[in-house]
Amino acid sequence: MITETDEVAEALDVAATHWPETKSRRELLLRLVLEGRVAVERRQDEEIARRRIAIRETSGALTGSYEPGYLDRLRDDWPA
Repeated sequence: MITETDEVAEALDVAATHWPETKSRRELLLRLVLEGRVAVERRQDEEIARRRIAIRETSGALTGSYEPGYLDRLRDDWPA
């Protein structure tokens, strides 16, 4: 159950103009929820794609920055 606050009522009114064939406010609410889910999933997919592009673009950028054995020598300095 959702209370029809002013914000919810405004959202339903906008939805009613977008989907005039939808008769009840309950159906409009369900459509808004489903559309919201799609929008959130799309944004998540876009963020994942942006991160993958950034990884590809920077992959290997530090190759050769550290000489062989650097990490082992660094670890040797750490207390046990």
